[in-house]
Amino acid sequence: MSEFYICLTFDVDAESSQVRENAEPVSISKGQFAINKGIPRILSLLEKYDIQSSFFTCGWVAETYPETIKEILGKGHEIAAHGYLHEHLDKLPLAEEKEVHLKTNKILEDLTGKIKGFRAPYWKISENTLKIIKELDYIYDSSLMDDDQPYILSIPDVAGSLVEFPVQWYIDDWIMFETHQYAPYLVLEIWKSQLDSYIKINEESNRLSVFNLTCHPSCIGHAYRLKVLEDLISYIKSNEYEFTKMENLATIIMKNIEDIE
Repeated sequence: MSEFYICLTFDVDAESSQVRENAEPVSISKGQFAINKGIPRILSLLEKYDIQSSFFTCGWVAETYPETIKEILGKGHEIAAHGYLHEHLDKLPLAEEKEVHLKTNKILEDLTGKIKGFRAPYWKISENTLKIIKELDYIYDSSLMDDDQPYILSIPDVAGSLVEFPVQWYIDDWIMFETHQYAPYLVLEIWKSQLDSYIKINEESNRLSVFNLTCHPSCIGHAYRLKVLEDLISYIKSNEYEFTKMENLATIIMKNIEDIE
């Protein structure tokens, strides 16, 4: 199986972490930019290029802004889980972490239907996290960094039952624009270079490959940053690579494993 796909993914945190931390008003307003400007601009851009994406959404955000989440879903995108208040899951006791997942899952499923995927806030998980999401019948996770292409997890408790879509800091908009505040042209060149490298690796392998870009509406939604994303999309479109939702790819990967078995 030698196929190449693009997954544009968005972490819908809004002001959840600021609320959890009892932050001051300006910090809270920075998160609210996601709802007020970021998501509308992103949805418009994705519609322009006929792209379906995965939106990893905090339970609190869905609870607070249900109409926004319904609009995302109504545009054909996937809603996946991302904690309740963007918690540090690695610091929570088992019972408390379970409650976070169960509460978030119920909120999201009541609003959108069956949830199939998960991404950990801050990309930090506990020794219990993957087992808990398996018990919720999720079919994939996107939190680990031990590969640069999707694979079936083989660790105890979840072996053979979860697809992993690895993440990396250098293809995360927050690191590029917020942590380091790189110039737009540099971010675009880094992302295009990584994409081109993935394509070359894919051509030399017999493995399904994915370019998994992580974005945050409160970050990428600013006008000059959204231009970088649009330029990247145009570059990808010129090479005729397929954009898809993670839930679709996870289903394909699991089915291929079942067919082989």
